Amino acid sequence: MIEDPDRRNAKGRQRHRGGPRKFSQSAPSKRARRGDPARLTAFRVLRAVALDDAYANLVLPTEIRRAKLDKRDAAFATELTYGTLRAQGTYDAILRQNVDRDLEKLDPAVLNALRLGTHQLLAMRVDDHAAVNETVALVRDQIGAGPSGLVNAVLRKVGARTLPEWVQQLGADLGELEALALRHAHPPWIVRALRQSLKLHGYPEQLVRLLEADNAAPDVHLVGLPTSDQHSGADALDAAVASGAVRSELIDGAAVYSGGDIGRLSGVRESVLRVQDIGSQWVARALAEPAVSPGEKWLDLCAGPGGKAALLASLAAEHGGHLTANEPAPHRAELVRKALAAVSTDSWSVRTGDGRSIGDLEESYDRIIVDAPCTGLGALRRRPESRWRRQPSDLAQLTVLQAELLDAAVEALTADGLLAYVTCSPHPAETLVQVEDALSRHPELELLDAYKPMEDLALPAGRELLRKRPTAPGITAARCVQLWPHIHGTDAMFFALFRKEAP
Repeated sequence: MIEDPDRRNAKGRQRHRGGPRKFSQSAPSKRARRGDPARLTAFRVLRAVALDDAYANLVLPTEIRRAKLDKRDAAFATELTYGTLRAQGTYDAILRQNVDRDLEKLDPAVLNALRLGTHQLLAMRVDDHAAVNETVALVRDQIGAGPSGLVNAVLRKVGARTLPEWVQQLGADLGELEALALRHAHPPWIVRALRQSLKLHGYPEQLVRLLEADNAAPDVHLVGLPTSDQHSGADALDAAVASGAVRSELIDGAAVYSGGDIGRLSGVRESVLRVQDIGSQWVARALAEPAVSPGEKWLDLCAGPGGKAALLASLAAEHGGHLTANEPAPHRAELVRKALAAVSTDSWSVRTGDGRSIGDLEESYDRIIVDAPCTGLGALRRRPESRWRRQPSDLAQLTVLQAELLDAAVEALTADGLLAYVTCSPHPAETLVQVEDALSRHPELELLDAYKPMEDLALPAGRELLRKRPTAPGITAARCVQLWPHIHGTDAMFFALFRKEAP
């Protein structure tokens, strides 16, 4: 995240961007009094994230359209929003050195404005005077004249040092892991969990690369649903490639897109072309890769919001099978129905209910995917606010739920059926520990080599990446697939595959 200082003045301080820092000397009457639309958009997203527990990736597109931003301003608002959210913990540590009260006692709107200004000063190519004056104008416009003096004074103090200088000062008295967390803007508990997971999967030396990947802006991944409507999903993917998307080198049916608004692409409105991380596509296809018998019954136990369910329903339809998509929350179940609308209705149904009560249906299923609720630490690139929103205490409730869902899935699985356990988290407590505990509770389960179906459907580049995996120190880790953003370019998806042995 931060480069080491290499230019210093006579006092040993690093020079900022090749020259002295410049702040506006304009009289108050001549300063801007309204926030510009791009900054205002970012501010509104941060407010929604802080007050409503919203996700930035869902709110930002709506706010960009609301402000009618052109492509350049939309890009600026996007970087300002995501960059501020990613580095929030580091920026708060810097702000604590420059605010004369606890940050928790500040008006949340003022704190968000300070974070936005700090990101512009320390991590963007924005002139210092513009960073300060535009943030002060935003505060006057959206909060009031009173706090503007505080914001002006604090940001001038923040701008007196560069980001490497602040990190060097703040990290001087920290331990190695805490200093690494500060430098790369991750909570220490997450850094500790990632380090442990990398070690368990045979990558002990790649922690910094992973942290850097978490802070990189992700590309958009596309999937073309394999629908029966004259292969319209494949046609839509072809059209996306013609519009600038690049076909995935990992698996078929996927592409990477960095051309802006996907709403302009053919097939998006019809839902046969949609956004889905290639890691998610890969593990869903892997469950359907081993030989499928006609008429199989499949179950997505935790289906919301419906991305994997739509892909699985499309694959089931190719074999004359049927997918039941289960989702406990009614509003999310409706999202699942909308996600599945592009697939023949003969091939799927939606159940609204607690996945742990799936046995009440008195049905059994040939293939089940448990894409369990988790901390989401594998998708920090796409949901940067999650790293600061999640707490270690969340694990206690989530891991109990994950185990209960696995138990319910085992009960509903047919003899000789396949069970996929998937999380978008590499945390060992949510991955390897869950697998080992499930095996100890259910002697009828056999842990298969999850790499095999993933290799079987991979393209040459994807197959090569999987085969280059180091030797994991444990049998469980050696048979479970852990994808990584810095290695595979996907979210950090975890995939374990079980077979239920006949009595």
